[in-house]
Amino acid sequence: MTFIHLHNHTEYSLLDGAARINDLVERAAAYGMPALAITDHGVMYGAISFYQKCKQEGIKPIIGCEVYICNDRKSRSGRKGDSACHLILLAKNQQGYKNLCKIVSIGFLEGFYYKPRIDKEVLRQYSEGLICMSACIAGEIPELLLAGDYEGARDLAAEYKDIFGENFYIELQNHGLEQELRINPQLIQIARELDIKPVATNDLHYVDAADADMHDILLCIQTGKIRSDENRMRFPNDQFYLKTEEEMTKLFPDCPEALANTVYVADQCNVEFQFDKLFMPNYVVPEGHDLKSYLHQLCVEGLQRRYNPITPEIRARMDYELNIIETMDFPGYFLIVWDMINFARTSGISVGPGRGSAAGSIVAYCLGITDIDPLKYDLLFERFLNPERVTPPDIDTDISDVRRGEVVDYLVHKYGEDHVSQIVTFNFMLVKGAVRAVGRVLDLPYSQVDRIVKLMPDDLKIKTIHDAMEASPELREVYETDPDAKELLDIANKIQGMPSHCGKHAAGVAISQDELISYMPVWKDPKDGSVTTQYAKEQVEACGLVKMDVLGLRTLSLID
Repeated sequence: MTFIHLHNHTEYSLLDGAARINDLVERAAAYGMPALAITDHGVMYGAISFYQKCKQEGIKPIIGCEVYICNDRKSRSGRKGDSACHLILLAKNQQGYKNLCKIVSIGFLEGFYYKPRIDKEVLRQYSEGLICMSACIAGEIPELLLAGDYEGARDLAAEYKDIFGENFYIELQNHGLEQELRINPQLIQIARELDIKPVATNDLHYVDAADADMHDILLCIQTGKIRSDENRMRFPNDQFYLKTEEEMTKLFPDCPEALANTVYVADQCNVEFQFDKLFMPNYVVPEGHDLKSYLHQLCVEGLQRRYNPITPEIRARMDYELNIIETMDFPGYFLIVWDMINFARTSGISVGPGRGSAAGSIVAYCLGITDIDPLKYDLLFERFLNPERVTPPDIDTDISDVRRGEVVDYLVHKYGEDHVSQIVTFNFMLVKGAVRAVGRVLDLPYSQVDRIVKLMPDDLKIKTIHDAMEASPELREVYETDPDAKELLDIANKIQGMPSHCGKHAAGVAISQDELISYMPVWKDPKDGSVTTQYAKEQVEACGLVKMDVLGLRTLSLID
């Protein structure tokens, strides 16, 4: 291959990227592409899913982000559209990945103003292991060129070269836009004057050119506009798709080195994740103990409280469980859960008696994590934990919902504010929601859209528009006879399942061994200031962090 796509927006550029990760990677594999990058807008939500899918398809994953750069991340002046420019960052290695996580996190924690912004101070501090590209026409350097300031653009390119050295690249794009064709010769001139390598990209937002209309609908949903609005945000054409090597070669006939440099960049990027390693938080035990001895002492004390008499069978069951827990190196996990529940109980906070497979553990029973005797009910420990299980144990804990915050605050105080975070969750557009959203964009009468939605069966098995039409002959008839309904359902069928926005998981809390943002990026909710991981719970566990399920239950508050 003589070209690699290094500038790609997936569905996790929420309501802007329309390229589903699975579709994008599978198409790249079909084209025989050996590598592919992910560079979503300001976030890394999809990085782990992208990495796993690329590995599955035999493609090298390149982890990156299109960040928002401004002069001063702490400034809160300027209008929404003036606050930041685009910049591409790609991780070369593990240090680069850690620095990328920190940069993206800082954008939310310190620089959020309409968008998560960073500045050059942050780039200078965390540039190690990163490749930087000057981005699209919304980048700083292209914007200066479009404004007629060649010297300013050249000086800025020199500054980025000073920060990143040979890891800084001048980015060239050609979507047939007049602005691109006008500044590309100047970008090439700057690259030659400053001895900076040029690199060709396509600002991908969807997989096929035919998906441009669907992407346009997503932009309307994001901005709250109707499709017929002449003054709304829109992309100028349908060229923002996954182009073949041949298509890209034809776009840059005068600068073949820009294509070859994409392969060189891809060769430099070698981030690997270890999904079989657990980074257990540091639980401090009393002097004279290690994790194993302290857990053993607590279990012996609990055994004496729970059972009288303690038969050889009871003691053998506890020793058996402790042996497996110690062999699998999980004493720290049990102590962390015990400590949290012990705090709740001693603080008068109602805790559930225990549910799920953890109720099969006599160790959990003796520690007071659960209140159900597993021997009395003949519950199996192996269903909860056994040597063949490669994932950490998962103990679900129910807390009175009105006091759940106190438990989370305790964890923050115990392990450090920069080691504890709630976990993100994504809201996806389900079938009926997608139909209503598209109906608003198409400016169809509410009654017409509502009638179509009501023809869809209320069945959890209905996952697609096709499923709904199979189950409802009336809906199919409307689809086949009403052109407006056909367009509505066809577009809704394309966007259903897309993530629309994110929030906080109802129960999940992540606790890290070292500073959390060295493992994964975080985002800060502008509404309440709470910090949340950018990876969903499955990805948090895959990255080796301890995930605690602390669910606030109204039932417990009602019982109180």
